[in-house]
Amino acid sequence: MDRCGFKPALLLLTLPWLLSGAGIIFQGTSGPGKGKHIVLVSGDDEYRSEEALPQLAKILATHHGFTCTVLFAIDPASGTIAPDRHDNIPGLEALDTADLLILFTRFRDLPDAQMKHIVDYVESGRPIVALRTATHAFEIKTSPKYRPWTWNSTEWDGGLRAAGSR
Repeated sequence: MDRCGFKPALLLLTLPWLLSGAGIIFQGTSGPGKGKHIVLVSGDDEYRSEEALPQLAKILATHHGFTCTVLFAIDPASGTIAPDRHDNIPGLEALDTADLLILFTRFRDLPDAQMKHIVDYVESGRPIVALRTATHAFEIKTSPKYRPWTWNSTEWDGGLRAAGSR
């Protein structure tokens, strides 16, 4: 049992979702969001975004018709969700066609190939809902190219830092 008091396998039996190679897809069918795609990106090791975002995605799909893709921090060796894994969120190419990004990450240091999809999305001007820790969504240590996107960058007055955190 997990800390919520239920077996995760039972939860999986109750959800209408499709497992993709990089996350979970909740198919929307009808409602104001029909035909729109939301990508929810999980990746923190403190606030349980890997639990909250699938629940939000199910609500958005079931009650509002959005198709939702939920992405997770994944341990590449085991293929399992690993919130403490800061350097791997596969499937971010889903952002290339997303209508909305819901971001719930904390101190991620993603490789350039993954970070590129986030940067391209942000620079496209499409909407973002950034939750809780998104003022420090990224702590880029390994990439000179995306280092300015780190939460405390002095190289560029941009990235995802909120105005109140400067």
